[in-house]
Amino acid sequence: MGSMIGNLIMMLVDRICLARYSSDTLAASGPAVYTAMAIVGFFVAVVGFSRSCVAQAYGRSGHADAAWQAAIGIVVGVVFAVLLLLFAPLMAWIPALSDRPLALTRLESQFLYWSAYFGAAMTFNMALSSYFNGIGKTRITLVAGLVGQAVGIVATIGLVFGRFGLPELGMRGSALGTLAGTLAITVIYVGYLPRDVWSDVRRLIATRGIRHGDVAPRIRKGIALGVTAGIGNFGNAAFIWIIAGLGAIALAANNVNLTVSYIGVIPLLGLGIGCSVLCGNALGQGEFGQVPRILLVTLGIELAYVAFTAFLQIVTPSVLLDPFGLADKPDEIRRSAVATSKVLWTYSLAFAFSMTGQAVLEAFGLTRFLFAVRFVMMWVLSIPTIYLMTLGHVGDAGYLPVCWVVGSSFEAGIGMLYFWRIWVAVRHRQNEIVLTQVEA
Repeated sequence: MGSMIGNLIMMLVDRICLARYSSDTLAASGPAVYTAMAIVGFFVAVVGFSRSCVAQAYGRSGHADAAWQAAIGIVVGVVFAVLLLLFAPLMAWIPALSDRPLALTRLESQFLYWSAYFGAAMTFNMALSSYFNGIGKTRITLVAGLVGQAVGIVATIGLVFGRFGLPELGMRGSALGTLAGTLAITVIYVGYLPRDVWSDVRRLIATRGIRHGDVAPRIRKGIALGVTAGIGNFGNAAFIWIIAGLGAIALAANNVNLTVSYIGVIPLLGLGIGCSVLCGNALGQGEFGQVPRILLVTLGIELAYVAFTAFLQIVTPSVLLDPFGLADKPDEIRRSAVATSKVLWTYSLAFAFSMTGQAVLEAFGLTRFLFAVRFVMMWVLSIPTIYLMTLGHVGDAGYLPVCWVVGSSFEAGIGMLYFWRIWVAVRHRQNEIVLTQVEA
Protein backbone atom coordinates (compact mmCIF):
# COMPACT_ATOMS: atom_id res chain seq x y z
CA MET A 1 0.00 0.00 0.00
CA GLY A 2 2.92 2.30 0.71
CA SER A 3 4.27 1.71 -2.77
CA MET A 4 0.91 2.52 -4.32
CA ILE A 5 0.57 5.71 -2.29
CA GLY A 6 3.94 6.72 -3.70
CA ASN A 7 2.65 5.95 -7.21
CA LEU A 8 -0.40 8.07 -6.46
CA ILE A 9 1.74 11.04 -5.41
CA MET A 10 3.81 10.78 -8.60
CA MET A 11 0.63 10.59 -10.69
CA LEU A 12 -0.90 13.58 -8.93
CA VAL A 13 2.25 15.65 -9.46
CA ASP A 14 2.22 14.68 -13.13
CA ARG A 15 -1.42 15.73 -13.59
CA ILE A 16 -0.88 18.98 -11.67
CA CYS A 17 2.11 19.81 -13.90
CA LEU A 18 0.12 19.21 -17.08
CA ALA A 19 -2.84 21.17 -15.71
CA ARG A 20 -0.60 24.13 -14.85
CA TYR A 21 1.48 24.00 -18.04
CA SER A 22 -1.33 24.81 -20.49
CA SER A 23 -5.00 24.18 -21.19
CA ASP A 24 -4.01 22.01 -24.17
CA THR A 25 -1.81 19.67 -22.11
CA LEU A 26 -4.59 19.36 -19.53
CA ALA A 27 -7.13 18.48 -22.22
CA ALA A 28 -4.77 16.04 -23.96
CA SER A 29 -3.62 14.34 -20.77
CA GLY A 30 -6.89 12.53 -20.08
CA PRO A 31 -7.21 10.60 -23.38
CA ALA A 32 -3.44 10.11 -23.66
CA VAL A 33 -2.96 8.69 -20.17
CA TYR A 34 -5.98 6.38 -20.34
CA THR A 35 -5.03 5.08 -23.78
CA ALA A 36 -1.43 4.54 -22.71
CA MET A 37 -2.35 2.70 -19.54
CA ALA A 38 -4.88 0.53 -21.35
CA ILE A 39 -2.11 -0.72 -23.65
CA VAL A 40 0.69 -0.76 -21.09
CA GLY A 41 -1.66 -2.36 -18.56
CA PHE A 42 -2.11 -5.37 -20.84
CA PHE A 43 1.63 -6.11 -20.99
CA VAL A 44 2.15 -5.43 -17.28
CA ALA A 45 -0.75 -7.70 -16.31
CA VAL A 46 0.44 -10.57 -18.53
CA VAL A 47 3.87 -10.49 -16.92
CA GLY A 48 2.41 -9.80 -13.47
CA PHE A 49 0.85 -13.26 -13.32
CA SER A 50 4.36 -14.38 -12.37
CA ARG A 51 3.63 -13.05 -8.87
CA SER A 52 1.00 -15.72 -8.24
CA CYS A 53 3.32 -18.43 -9.54
CA VAL A 54 6.14 -17.28 -7.25
CA ALA A 55 3.78 -16.97 -4.26
CA GLN A 56 2.43 -20.50 -4.66
CA ALA A 57 5.90 -21.96 -5.27
CA TYR A 58 7.23 -20.22 -2.15
CA GLY A 59 4.33 -21.49 -0.05
CA ARG A 60 4.69 -25.01 -1.43
CA SER A 61 8.42 -25.70 -1.15
CA GLY A 62 10.39 -22.58 -0.34
CA HIS A 63 12.89 -20.29 -1.97
CA ALA A 64 14.47 -22.55 -4.60
CA ASP A 65 11.19 -23.13 -6.41
CA ALA A 66 10.21 -19.47 -6.00
CA ALA A 67 13.51 -18.36 -7.58
CA TRP A 68 12.96 -20.72 -10.51
CA GLN A 69 9.45 -19.38 -11.12
CA ALA A 70 10.78 -15.83 -10.85
CA ALA A 71 13.46 -16.59 -13.45
CA ILE A 72 10.84 -17.86 -15.89
CA GLY A 73 8.83 -14.71 -15.24
CA ILE A 74 11.85 -12.49 -15.93
CA VAL A 75 12.49 -14.13 -19.30
CA VAL A 76 8.81 -13.73 -20.20
CA GLY A 77 8.97 -10.13 -18.99
CA VAL A 78 11.90 -9.28 -21.27
CA VAL A 79 10.07 -10.73 -24.28
CA PHE A 80 6.90 -8.73 -23.63
CA ALA A 81 8.87 -5.55 -22.84
CA VAL A 82 10.58 -5.78 -26.25
CA LEU A 83 7.21 -6.36 -27.95
CA LEU A 84 5.83 -3.21 -26.33
CA LEU A 85 8.82 -1.18 -27.52
CA LEU A 86 8.09 -2.28 -31.08
CA PHE A 87 4.56 -0.87 -30.72
CA ALA A 88 5.82 2.70 -30.09
CA PRO A 89 5.15 4.03 -33.65
CA LEU A 90 1.70 2.41 -33.70
CA MET A 91 0.80 3.93 -30.33
CA ALA A 92 1.83 7.37 -31.57
CA TRP A 93 -0.53 6.96 -34.53
CA ILE A 94 -3.64 6.17 -32.43
CA PRO A 95 -4.69 9.80 -31.73
CA ALA A 96 -4.93 10.43 -35.49
CA LEU A 97 -8.02 8.21 -35.49
CA SER A 98 -9.98 10.73 -33.42
CA ASP A 99 -11.67 13.96 -34.53
CA ARG A 100 -10.20 16.05 -31.72
CA PRO A 101 -8.27 19.24 -32.63
CA LEU A 102 -4.90 18.69 -34.26
CA ALA A 103 -3.07 20.54 -31.49
CA LEU A 104 -4.39 18.06 -28.94
CA THR A 105 -3.75 14.91 -30.98
CA ARG A 106 -0.15 15.98 -31.56
CA LEU A 107 0.38 16.25 -27.81
CA GLU A 108 -1.29 12.88 -27.27
CA SER A 109 0.98 11.30 -29.91
CA GLN A 110 4.06 12.63 -28.15
CA PHE A 111 2.99 11.11 -24.86
CA LEU A 112 1.90 7.79 -26.35
CA TYR A 113 5.17 7.30 -28.26
CA TRP A 114 7.25 7.62 -25.11
CA SER A 115 4.71 5.68 -23.05
CA ALA A 116 5.83 2.58 -24.97
CA TYR A 117 9.29 3.15 -23.48
CA PHE A 118 8.25 3.69 -19.88
CA GLY A 119 5.68 0.91 -20.35
CA ALA A 120 8.41 -1.50 -21.41
CA ALA A 121 10.38 -0.59 -18.30
CA MET A 122 7.24 -1.07 -16.18
CA THR A 123 6.71 -4.48 -17.77
CA PHE A 124 10.25 -5.58 -16.91
CA ASN A 125 9.89 -4.12 -13.40
CA MET A 126 6.73 -6.16 -12.90
CA ALA A 127 8.68 -9.34 -13.61
CA LEU A 128 11.32 -8.32 -11.06
CA SER A 129 8.87 -7.14 -8.40
CA SER A 130 6.88 -10.37 -8.75
CA TYR A 131 9.77 -12.17 -7.07
CA PHE A 132 9.99 -9.78 -4.11
CA ASN A 133 6.22 -9.58 -3.63
CA GLY A 134 5.77 -13.32 -4.10
CA ILE A 135 8.11 -14.17 -1.22
CA GLY A 136 6.80 -11.35 0.97
CA LYS A 137 9.80 -8.96 0.80
CA THR A 138 7.57 -5.96 0.25
CA ARG A 139 9.92 -3.54 1.99
CA ILE A 140 12.19 -3.79 -1.06
CA THR A 141 9.33 -2.92 -3.41
CA LEU A 142 8.42 -0.04 -1.07
CA VAL A 143 11.95 1.38 -1.06
CA ALA A 144 12.31 0.93 -4.82
CA GLY A 145 8.94 2.56 -5.40
CA LEU A 146 9.66 5.55 -3.18
CA VAL A 147 13.08 6.18 -4.75
CA GLY A 148 11.66 5.83 -8.26
CA GLN A 149 8.77 8.13 -7.48
CA ALA A 150 11.09 10.76 -6.02
CA VAL A 151 13.18 10.64 -9.19
CA GLY A 152 10.03 10.72 -11.32
CA ILE A 153 8.60 13.74 -9.52
CA VAL A 154 11.79 15.80 -9.89
CA ALA A 155 12.27 14.71 -13.51
CA THR A 156 8.64 15.43 -14.42
CA ILE A 157 8.67 18.93 -12.93
CA GLY A 158 12.03 19.64 -14.53
CA LEU A 159 11.19 18.30 -17.99
CA VAL A 160 7.67 19.75 -18.20
CA PHE A 161 8.59 23.28 -17.11
CA GLY A 162 12.31 23.35 -17.91
CA ARG A 163 13.53 23.49 -14.32
CA PHE A 164 16.71 22.20 -12.62
CA GLY A 165 18.74 22.73 -15.79
CA LEU A 166 16.53 20.38 -17.81
CA PRO A 167 14.90 21.27 -21.15
CA GLU A 168 11.26 22.40 -21.26
CA LEU A 169 9.41 19.62 -23.07
CA GLY A 170 5.80 20.02 -21.90
CA MET A 171 3.72 16.92 -22.66
CA ARG A 172 6.74 14.92 -23.82
CA GLY A 173 8.50 15.82 -20.58
CA SER A 174 5.71 14.19 -18.58
CA ALA A 175 6.31 10.84 -20.27
CA LEU A 176 10.09 11.14 -20.00
CA GLY A 177 9.81 12.00 -16.31
CA THR A 178 7.82 8.81 -15.78
CA LEU A 179 10.47 6.89 -17.72
CA ALA A 180 13.23 8.29 -15.49
CA GLY A 181 11.40 7.22 -12.34
CA THR A 182 10.66 3.78 -13.75
CA LEU A 183 14.29 3.17 -14.69
CA ALA A 184 15.37 4.18 -11.18
CA ILE A 185 13.12 1.42 -9.84
CA THR A 186 14.70 -1.03 -12.31
CA VAL A 187 18.18 -0.25 -11.00
CA ILE A 188 17.16 -0.99 -7.41
CA TYR A 189 15.38 -4.24 -8.29
CA VAL A 190 18.34 -5.47 -10.32
CA GLY A 191 20.68 -4.67 -7.46
CA TYR A 192 18.60 -6.47 -4.83
CA LEU A 193 17.70 -9.57 -6.85
CA PRO A 194 19.58 -12.59 -5.39
CA ARG A 195 22.31 -14.36 -7.33
CA ASP A 196 20.40 -17.64 -7.49
CA VAL A 197 17.59 -15.96 -9.44
CA TRP A 198 20.08 -14.52 -11.94
CA SER A 199 21.74 -17.95 -12.13
CA ASP A 200 18.41 -19.50 -13.05
CA VAL A 201 17.86 -16.80 -15.66
CA ARG A 202 21.26 -17.46 -17.23
CA ARG A 203 20.58 -21.20 -17.21
CA LEU A 204 17.24 -20.70 -18.95
CA ILE A 205 18.83 -18.51 -21.63
CA ALA A 206 21.95 -20.64 -22.15
CA THR A 207 20.11 -23.96 -22.36
CA ARG A 208 16.81 -22.64 -23.70
CA GLY A 209 15.46 -24.48 -20.72
CA ILE A 210 11.88 -23.15 -20.64
CA ARG A 211 9.75 -26.08 -21.70
CA HIS A 212 6.53 -25.36 -23.53
CA GLY A 213 4.58 -27.12 -20.81
CA ASP A 214 6.08 -24.79 -18.18
CA VAL A 215 5.48 -21.47 -19.87
CA ALA A 216 2.41 -21.98 -22.08
CA PRO A 217 -0.16 -22.22 -19.21
CA ARG A 218 1.42 -19.18 -17.55
CA ILE A 219 1.21 -17.11 -20.73
CA ARG A 220 -2.38 -18.24 -21.44
CA LYS A 221 -3.51 -17.25 -17.96
CA GLY A 222 -1.43 -14.08 -18.12
CA ILE A 223 -2.96 -13.07 -21.44
CA ALA A 224 -6.45 -13.59 -20.02
CA LEU A 225 -5.44 -11.36 -17.12
CA GLY A 226 -3.91 -8.80 -19.50
CA VAL A 227 -7.02 -8.69 -21.69
CA THR A 228 -9.11 -8.24 -18.56
CA ALA A 229 -6.95 -5.27 -17.54
CA GLY A 230 -7.06 -3.89 -21.08
CA ILE A 231 -10.83 -4.01 -21.47
CA GLY A 232 -11.18 -2.51 -18.01
CA ASN A 233 -8.93 0.42 -18.87
CA PHE A 234 -10.54 0.92 -22.26
CA GLY A 235 -13.90 0.80 -20.50
CA ASN A 236 -12.78 3.67 -18.30
CA ALA A 237 -11.65 5.56 -21.41
CA ALA A 238 -15.02 4.85 -23.06
CA PHE A 239 -16.73 6.28 -19.98
CA ILE A 240 -14.82 9.54 -20.51
CA TRP A 241 -15.80 9.67 -24.18
CA ILE A 242 -19.45 8.98 -23.33
CA ILE A 243 -19.44 11.72 -20.69
CA ALA A 244 -18.44 14.14 -23.46
CA GLY A 245 -21.98 13.67 -24.76
CA LEU A 246 -23.29 15.53 -21.72
CA GLY A 247 -21.53 18.66 -22.95
CA ALA A 248 -18.34 20.65 -22.40
CA ILE A 249 -19.22 21.54 -18.80
CA ALA A 250 -19.69 17.92 -17.78
CA LEU A 251 -16.51 16.88 -19.60
CA ALA A 252 -14.44 19.55 -17.86
CA ALA A 253 -15.92 18.67 -14.45
CA ASN A 254 -15.28 14.98 -15.06
CA ASN A 255 -11.66 15.52 -16.12
CA VAL A 256 -10.97 17.25 -12.82
CA ASN A 257 -12.67 14.48 -10.83
CA LEU A 258 -10.77 11.70 -12.57
CA THR A 259 -7.60 12.59 -10.72
CA VAL A 260 -9.45 12.85 -7.41
CA SER A 261 -10.93 9.40 -8.02
CA TYR A 262 -7.38 8.02 -8.12
CA ILE A 263 -6.97 9.05 -4.48
CA GLY A 264 -9.80 6.72 -3.56
CA VAL A 265 -8.66 3.65 -5.50
CA ILE A 266 -4.93 3.50 -6.27
CA PRO A 267 -3.70 2.83 -2.69
CA LEU A 268 -6.20 -0.04 -2.56
CA LEU A 269 -4.28 -1.77 -5.35
CA GLY A 270 -1.36 -2.33 -2.99
CA LEU A 271 -3.61 -4.01 -0.46
CA GLY A 272 -4.99 -6.21 -3.24
CA ILE A 273 -1.47 -7.29 -4.19
CA GLY A 274 -0.68 -8.12 -0.57
CA CYS A 275 -3.91 -10.10 -0.25
CA SER A 276 -3.14 -11.99 -3.46
CA VAL A 277 0.36 -12.91 -2.29
CA LEU A 278 -0.80 -14.14 1.12
CA CYS A 279 -3.56 -16.17 -0.50
CA GLY A 280 -1.07 -17.58 -3.01
CA ASN A 281 1.26 -18.64 -0.19
CA ALA A 282 -1.66 -20.32 1.59
CA LEU A 283 -2.79 -22.11 -1.57
CA GLY A 284 0.75 -23.35 -2.16
CA GLN A 285 0.62 -24.89 1.32
CA GLY A 286 -2.83 -26.34 0.66
CA GLU A 287 -4.37 -24.14 3.39
CA PHE A 288 -7.58 -23.16 1.60
CA GLY A 289 -9.28 -22.27 4.88
CA GLN A 290 -6.92 -19.31 5.38
CA VAL A 291 -8.15 -17.54 2.24
CA PRO A 292 -11.45 -16.19 3.70
CA ARG A 293 -9.64 -14.86 6.79
CA ILE A 294 -6.98 -13.11 4.70
CA LEU A 295 -9.73 -11.67 2.53
CA LEU A 296 -11.77 -10.34 5.44
CA VAL A 297 -8.79 -8.64 7.08
CA THR A 298 -7.86 -6.99 3.77
CA LEU A 299 -11.41 -5.75 3.27
CA GLY A 300 -11.47 -4.30 6.77
CA ILE A 301 -8.41 -2.16 6.05
CA GLU A 302 -9.72 -1.18 2.62
CA LEU A 303 -13.12 -0.09 3.91
CA ALA A 304 -11.47 2.06 6.58
CA TYR A 305 -9.47 3.81 3.86
CA VAL A 306 -12.58 4.23 1.67
CA ALA A 307 -14.41 5.82 4.61
CA PHE A 308 -11.55 8.29 5.12
CA THR A 309 -11.39 9.35 1.45
CA ALA A 310 -15.20 9.51 1.26
CA PHE A 311 -15.20 12.00 4.13
CA LEU A 312 -12.75 14.23 2.22
CA GLN A 313 -14.66 13.95 -1.06
CA ILE A 314 -17.98 14.84 0.58
CA VAL A 315 -16.94 17.42 3.19
CA THR A 316 -13.95 19.14 1.54
CA PRO A 317 -14.36 18.61 -2.23
CA SER A 318 -12.88 21.97 -3.23
CA VAL A 319 -9.67 21.26 -1.31
CA LEU A 320 -9.21 18.12 -3.39
CA LEU A 321 -10.36 19.53 -6.73
CA ASP A 322 -8.74 22.98 -6.87
CA PRO A 323 -5.11 21.78 -7.38
CA PHE A 324 -6.15 19.86 -10.50
CA GLY A 325 -7.56 22.75 -12.49
CA LEU A 326 -10.87 23.60 -10.82
CA ALA A 327 -9.82 26.82 -9.13
CA ASP A 328 -9.97 28.93 -12.29
CA LYS A 329 -13.00 27.26 -13.87
CA PRO A 330 -16.41 28.95 -14.31
CA ASP A 331 -19.07 28.49 -11.61
CA GLU A 332 -21.13 25.99 -13.61
CA ILE A 333 -18.11 23.67 -13.95
CA ARG A 334 -17.31 24.06 -10.26
CA ARG A 335 -20.86 23.12 -9.24
CA SER A 336 -20.87 20.05 -11.45
CA ALA A 337 -17.42 18.96 -10.27
CA VAL A 338 -18.29 19.35 -6.58
CA ALA A 339 -21.55 17.43 -7.01
CA THR A 340 -19.66 14.62 -8.73
CA SER A 341 -16.95 14.53 -6.06
CA LYS A 342 -19.62 13.79 -3.44
CA VAL A 343 -20.56 10.49 -5.13
CA LEU A 344 -17.04 9.27 -6.00
CA TRP A 345 -17.05 7.18 -2.83
CA THR A 346 -19.54 4.80 -4.46
CA TYR A 347 -16.92 3.85 -7.03
CA SER A 348 -14.18 3.49 -4.40
CA LEU A 349 -16.40 1.17 -2.39
CA ALA A 350 -17.31 -0.96 -5.40
CA PHE A 351 -13.69 -1.00 -6.57
CA ALA A 352 -12.50 -2.34 -3.21
CA PHE A 353 -14.61 -5.46 -3.73
CA SER A 354 -13.98 -5.95 -7.45
CA MET A 355 -10.23 -5.31 -7.26
CA THR A 356 -9.71 -7.51 -4.20
CA GLY A 357 -11.82 -10.26 -5.67
CA GLN A 358 -9.80 -10.12 -8.88
CA ALA A 359 -6.51 -10.26 -6.98
CA VAL A 360 -7.56 -13.36 -5.05
CA LEU A 361 -8.93 -15.13 -8.13
CA GLU A 362 -5.61 -14.42 -9.81
CA ALA A 363 -3.92 -16.27 -6.95
CA PHE A 364 -6.16 -19.25 -7.75
CA GLY A 365 -5.27 -18.98 -11.45
CA LEU A 366 -8.92 -18.40 -12.42
CA THR A 367 -8.12 -15.67 -14.94
CA ARG A 368 -10.60 -16.74 -17.65
CA PHE A 369 -13.46 -16.17 -15.22
CA LEU A 370 -12.09 -12.69 -14.55
CA PHE A 371 -12.14 -11.92 -18.26
CA ALA A 372 -15.65 -13.28 -18.85
CA VAL A 373 -17.21 -11.33 -15.98
CA ARG A 374 -15.40 -8.07 -16.78
CA PHE A 375 -16.31 -8.26 -20.46
CA VAL A 376 -19.99 -9.00 -19.93
CA MET A 377 -20.58 -6.63 -17.02
CA MET A 378 -18.63 -3.71 -18.46
CA TRP A 379 -18.93 -3.93 -22.25
CA VAL A 380 -22.26 -5.74 -22.65
CA LEU A 381 -24.12 -4.06 -19.78
CA SER A 382 -22.46 -1.04 -18.14
CA ILE A 383 -21.03 0.94 -21.08
CA PRO A 384 -24.13 0.55 -23.33
CA THR A 385 -26.42 1.46 -20.41
CA ILE A 386 -24.54 4.64 -19.58
CA TYR A 387 -24.36 5.55 -23.28
CA LEU A 388 -28.12 5.21 -23.70
CA MET A 389 -28.66 7.25 -20.54
CA THR A 390 -26.52 10.14 -21.78
CA LEU A 391 -28.37 10.30 -25.12
CA GLY A 392 -31.37 11.73 -23.32
CA HIS A 393 -29.38 14.28 -21.32
CA VAL A 394 -27.20 16.07 -23.87
CA GLY A 395 -25.90 19.29 -22.34
CA ASP A 396 -27.09 18.35 -18.84
CA ALA A 397 -23.99 18.58 -16.65
CA GLY A 398 -26.10 17.83 -13.58
CA TYR A 399 -26.49 14.26 -14.84
CA LEU A 400 -22.78 13.51 -14.40
CA PRO A 401 -23.08 12.23 -10.78
CA VAL A 402 -25.84 9.84 -11.88
CA CYS A 403 -23.51 8.33 -14.48
CA TRP A 404 -20.87 7.73 -11.82
CA VAL A 405 -23.35 6.02 -9.49
CA VAL A 406 -24.64 3.77 -12.28
CA GLY A 407 -21.11 2.83 -13.30
CA SER A 408 -20.26 2.11 -9.66
CA SER A 409 -23.29 -0.18 -9.39
CA PHE A 410 -22.04 -2.36 -12.24
CA GLU A 411 -18.55 -2.41 -10.69
CA ALA A 412 -20.13 -3.61 -7.45
CA GLY A 413 -21.87 -6.37 -9.41
CA ILE A 414 -18.49 -7.49 -10.73
CA GLY A 415 -17.18 -7.64 -7.17
CA MET A 416 -20.12 -9.76 -6.02
CA LEU A 417 -19.54 -12.29 -8.81
CA TYR A 418 -15.83 -12.44 -8.01
CA PHE A 419 -16.52 -13.13 -4.33
CA TRP A 420 -19.03 -15.84 -5.23
CA ARG A 421 -16.37 -17.54 -7.37
CA ILE A 422 -13.83 -17.33 -4.54
CA TRP A 423 -16.34 -19.03 -2.24
CA VAL A 424 -16.83 -21.84 -4.77
CA ALA A 425 -13.07 -22.25 -5.26
CA VAL A 426 -12.42 -22.48 -1.51
CA ARG A 427 -15.30 -24.86 -0.96
CA HIS A 428 -14.15 -27.24 -3.71
CA ARG A 429 -10.42 -26.68 -3.08
CA GLN A 430 -9.76 -25.55 -6.64
CA ASN A 431 -6.30 -24.41 -7.69
CA GLU A 432 -5.68 -23.80 -11.39
CA ILE A 433 -1.95 -23.00 -11.06
CA VAL A 434 0.14 -26.11 -11.73
CA LEU A 435 3.87 -25.58 -11.23
CA THR A 436 6.82 -27.75 -12.21
CA GLN A 437 9.71 -28.30 -9.81
CA VAL A 438 12.99 -26.46 -10.25
CA GLU A 439 15.26 -28.24 -12.68
CA ALA A 440 18.36 -29.91 -11.27
